[in-house]
Amino acid sequence: MATYTPMIQQYLLVKSDYQDAFLFFRLGDFYEMFFDDAIKASQILEITLTSRDGGSEDRIPMCGVPYHSAKGYIETLVQKGHKVAICEQMEDPKATKGVVKREVVRVITPGTMTDGKAMDGKTNHYIAASEMLAEGKFALSYLDLSTGEASVTIIEGDEKNVISELQSLKITELVVPEQLYLSMNDLAVSQSILLSIEESLLSTDFQPFVSNCPDDLHHSVFRLLNYVKRTQKRPLNHIQPFTYHIKEEFLSIDFNSKRNLELILSIRGGDNKGTLNWLLDETVTAMGGRKLKQWLHQPLANRIRIEHRLEIVSEFLSNYFIRMEVRNLLKEVYDLERLAGRIAFGSAGGRDLAQLRESLRKVPSIVSQLQSSGSKTLQSLCKGMDDCSEVCELLAESISEHPPISVKEGDVIKDGFNDRLDELRYASRNGKEWIAALEQQEKERTGIKSLKIGYNRIFGYYIEITKSNIHLADLSRYERKQTLANAERYITDELKEKEALILNADEESLALEYELFTQIREEIKTYIPRLQALASSISELDVYIGFAEVAENYRFTKPVFHDGRSLKIINGRHPVVEKMMNKQLYVPNDCELTDEKNMMLITGPNMSGKSTYMRQVALTIVMAQMGCYVPADEAVLPVTDQIFTRIGAADDLTSGQSTFMVEMMESQHAIVNATNRSLLLFDEIGRGTSTYDGMALAQAMMEYIHDEIGANTLFSTHYHELTGLDQKLEKLKNVHVAAAEQNGRVVFLHKVKSGPADKSYGIHVAELAELPADIITRASEILQELENSSKKAQSNLIMEAEQLSLFDEGHSANEVAEQHSEEELIALKRIRDMNITGTTPMEALQFIYDIQKSLIKR
Repeated sequence: MATYTPMIQQYLLVKSDYQDAFLFFRLGDFYEMFFDDAIKASQILEITLTSRDGGSEDRIPMCGVPYHSAKGYIETLVQKGHKVAICEQMEDPKATKGVVKREVVRVITPGTMTDGKAMDGKTNHYIAASEMLAEGKFALSYLDLSTGEASVTIIEGDEKNVISELQSLKITELVVPEQLYLSMNDLAVSQSILLSIEESLLSTDFQPFVSNCPDDLHHSVFRLLNYVKRTQKRPLNHIQPFTYHIKEEFLSIDFNSKRNLELILSIRGGDNKGTLNWLLDETVTAMGGRKLKQWLHQPLANRIRIEHRLEIVSEFLSNYFIRMEVRNLLKEVYDLERLAGRIAFGSAGGRDLAQLRESLRKVPSIVSQLQSSGSKTLQSLCKGMDDCSEVCELLAESISEHPPISVKEGDVIKDGFNDRLDELRYASRNGKEWIAALEQQEKERTGIKSLKIGYNRIFGYYIEITKSNIHLADLSRYERKQTLANAERYITDELKEKEALILNADEESLALEYELFTQIREEIKTYIPRLQALASSISELDVYIGFAEVAENYRFTKPVFHDGRSLKIINGRHPVVEKMMNKQLYVPNDCELTDEKNMMLITGPNMSGKSTYMRQVALTIVMAQMGCYVPADEAVLPVTDQIFTRIGAADDLTSGQSTFMVEMMESQHAIVNATNRSLLLFDEIGRGTSTYDGMALAQAMMEYIHDEIGANTLFSTHYHELTGLDQKLEKLKNVHVAAAEQNGRVVFLHKVKSGPADKSYGIHVAELAELPADIITRASEILQELENSSKKAQSNLIMEAEQLSLFDEGHSANEVAEQHSEEELIALKRIRDMNITGTTPMEALQFIYDIQKSLIKR
């Protein structure tokens, strides 16, 4: 350290406390970075790497960015998973001898960004903290620093389940104790999640935040708040008490199922288009958009709350004109939650307060519309709408109608709000008018039309006369101020006097205006909890109206719930697929699961619509339990506690897991965690391994779900041999997606019908995909050979059966009965009654296995 200059020593001392962050070190009009920070940042930000003399023998690597454009560079670093510590000058360099005092004023991290181009107004931006409570049980707390919304819950499972929940909520930073950091870091890095260590559990100021949380979750909340307080170095007044999410109150959908169902992100594009959120988002406020996503993440599992939401949507459908009036008013409401966040942080400007004022002005009209509806249900929504009239009045009196971007530019405070400010403004404005009059007076006195009075920061006000006109002026009245190449600048005693008045008035006016603005902002801070409550009410109102719009636009139906487990959907549709194609072309389908038949085995060719059919059933349940109408003519539904899907195939390259391994892991998660009130969707389980292995696994899973879990289940397969399980599993029923051949080509009817499919049409699908004709021809030949081989095997079985004399004509039935046990007689009768000609080789093998098993048990 002793070999470096004092400034570099200061830099290294500050950097020692922020080893995991890029240190933006303020030097005049630039943020500079040195040493390794400079080398790395120059590569990431694609800026020039230079060097400077720092007192040592070797020059120090250095790069920098202008302070006025630093925001974009900081955002780039944070988006790439880095932290940035902002170190500002805390003293005026002109008034300081030696090294200027500098301090880190904030650390910006992936989870603590509160603004920027990457911040989607309709998406929450969470940071989370987690710790292990017991084996297989974790606490997870998370908050959105930009809005103050905060939640805490319990995650059951291992570290992978925690990471899955973070992915589901799009959380990019997790705060953990050091011990958990060691066990989770590799997994987190593979999913682009930054782990940050925080050991402090100080709770002095944080007890009010956990008033509604179980005691064993407090440490997770305290750890998160300590980290935020340490990095943000600013008040946390706007953070709301953490809401404890009781698992039983919500429909649980794991990350894989949310991805497979494309609730918020499409599988192919990775964006919003083609998702359920894309279809349902008719909200007109940013707050409403975020609330919709929260409801998508956690639909309800409480029948009373679900039906209350549905009732509100029904009322808005019945009150069209009220709905339209309120919707138009909502369009003029700004993001109250994030405005409150900026006010709490002290970063709100004049335009933010003007937006808050304009938003609050709309609340009385919204309340009036709801009250005039005559509906008690809609009138009840007004109870949470505190119009915060005191705030609105204060802002109406104090903030100008069109304030500038910067608070320090002036004209933020209205005339008439403060007497002293009015006096200073009058002096400034009057002085400038006097100068304009003086310029005209001097022109007339001298006859010099080009004479002008100007101003610059160095010389102040001056009278400028070109050298060609100097002989026309009475120089005895002027005092020379500056000489230019073609002009002289002068000043008079009068001008000096007015200059002092004007400049002092401007400077004092700006200082007073900033002071008044700060006082107003501090006063509004005391109203933040009321503003947040209002924001929550308005966001819910926005979602309800959006649901009514969707229901009306797409012909959705109000679902009916019951306390049983049966499910009936008449003419159900996949809402997203229907929107993306012509409504007239979409083929609706029924789905009925009863207590007696709650497992459905779906067969049919590829591209026939099996996966779409399964997804539409799940989406119908998700929408209904959000409180939204559903795409069907009729829907009578149970309250489902969990949805698990195993649809689609994808390698997990980051962890080296194959498609089949991913399939098995997702299946295991579903089977272990499902209850008899869950919905399970399994699409072609076992296709990633050999035919016999896959078929055996699929059958074993179906048997286990049928016998041990009892959940409503949709199971699609290409293993036609499994269709015989309806004889063994009493709650299983076969259905198929119909297809037909016309002129040698397959036509998909997309209609679900009873019974198993008779053909797979695999080669026809390949032909539709335009595989080379030679391949199609050869595949048809091979298929014919295989079918002939199968027929030969069946013929051999028939001959062998005829040679067996199971009931010898020489013996009576009584004699046979005496020679065999009851189990053997049942087996003999099953063999006698078996339709061998209509049995495939695999079905025959299964039949023989079942017979053998029954006899061995004896």
